[in-house]
Amino acid sequence: MSLTLQTAATILYEHHLLREIITRDSWTLNPASIANCDEEFSDMTYNSLQITQGSLLFCKGRFKPEYLAHADELGLAAYVATEDFSQYTAAPGLIVTNASQAMSLLSAAYYEYPQDELTVIGITGTKGKTTTAYLAHAMLNAASGNKAALFSSVDNCLDGVTYDESDLTTPESLDAFRMMREAADNGMQYLIMEVSSQAYKVNRVYGLQFDAAGFLNISPDHISPIEHPTFEDYFYCKRQIVQHTNTLVLGKDCAHADLIEQDAQLNHVPVTTFAVDGDGADITAVCANDTHTEFTLMQHGVTLGTCSLALDGDFNYANAAAAVALTQAVGVPVTQPILDAMSTVRIAGRMEEFRSGDMLAIVDYAHNFASTSALIDFIDQRYGERHPNITLVTGSAGNKAVDRRKEIVEAAQNRVDHLILTYEDTDTESVEDICRAMLGFVTNPQLDARIILDRTQAIETAVREARERDGMQVILVIGKGNERWIKAHNKHVPYEGDDRIIERLFA
Repeated sequence: MSLTLQTAATILYEHHLLREIITRDSWTLNPASIANCDEEFSDMTYNSLQITQGSLLFCKGRFKPEYLAHADELGLAAYVATEDFSQYTAAPGLIVTNASQAMSLLSAAYYEYPQDELTVIGITGTKGKTTTAYLAHAMLNAASGNKAALFSSVDNCLDGVTYDESDLTTPESLDAFRMMREAADNGMQYLIMEVSSQAYKVNRVYGLQFDAAGFLNISPDHISPIEHPTFEDYFYCKRQIVQHTNTLVLGKDCAHADLIEQDAQLNHVPVTTFAVDGDGADITAVCANDTHTEFTLMQHGVTLGTCSLALDGDFNYANAAAAVALTQAVGVPVTQPILDAMSTVRIAGRMEEFRSGDMLAIVDYAHNFASTSALIDFIDQRYGERHPNITLVTGSAGNKAVDRRKEIVEAAQNRVDHLILTYEDTDTESVEDICRAMLGFVTNPQLDARIILDRTQAIETAVREARERDGMQVILVIGKGNERWIKAHNKHVPYEGDDRIIERLFA
């Protein structure tokens, strides 16, 4: 890991990001003029609280100059920012046009371009990213002897076998390249990573070229003043992956697939399509029996093999087909033993089923119109003939994706019997205001809809009332999965977890 002020300035200059270099004595644009600045940075950070002797600090986002109050005492070596902070620190500054782009480029250099030592797969889409990533990870692990790393919204895995809870769908670029370096040093050959729309919006994957990328599907989501102002902006950010991959795997039934294919053609990116029971797709997943327990993977009409999933739901067949296409896209032949690796994949908080007598509870991360509809579709397909009584326990995130509040209600209100609105990651917004807004979108007078602010109490109420009713009862608890915290006022507050609450109540 070797990066100096001069080499950093040179990289930024070559990528047309450098505005000027401000030192104690001068302002300059020429990296060669600071040739004597050859001391290597000891560390890199975007958190001023983590400055140590010899650190390079990235001043990005909502950075305030007050954060530099003790920077010189802590040993700040230099900073990267879009403005001059020389009145707050004696450290030299690399003034750039975009701090987050600069951070991604310099992070890659500092960690000695670990992506070049890995075959990197990126997966984007509105829904299915995590499941597809886990399925592809299982197959590539099976093919390589556990030499596949994973970055997902649920867990990160840097050694092929150990999983640690993640904080973001796509890590900040500095964290991502640090983790890539650790994975490469651990002997990993592959990396499968989820790529969110925000990853391109805020440059978390700036400058990163994927060996293969999957574009699963697209539908409105993350529309809010602090995320994407419009669906077009959300879709455009997602589409950036097409220009930054060597080959693309695309859902045949993806909305606006024609535009994505045009994008690929203009950028000379070959496309492989996938579908479920679909005509014309390159890779298809075909249900093998009426019990929906097994399916066949086909490539241009030729059988690759059969597979069953521990993850229920026909929509996961599409995720499996995408994973197969991505595995092949990076040169790994898909054989029956490789397909068998998908059969044991389970993801905490994804379609987790719990049973107690004639009662079924499902804990899932569903959080928008598409995923909520898909979950209810699954209940209808599997249990519709039994006319189950359905209770949905949900909330909606605060400070972002305000469109979800209406969409979740619209997806559910004419298809469930009971709707309990409750706490989710409300951040700094009032949970009561969010729940009341959602309740205001209910237009079905037959729906039993109410607010129970305490999430634990909401789930306990749903289970208790279900036990008092006759016939099959289905309880859907969505949004939090297996997370052990709830975000409130920018802090993670400990929480038992939806899955553990159901497990406790069903024990």
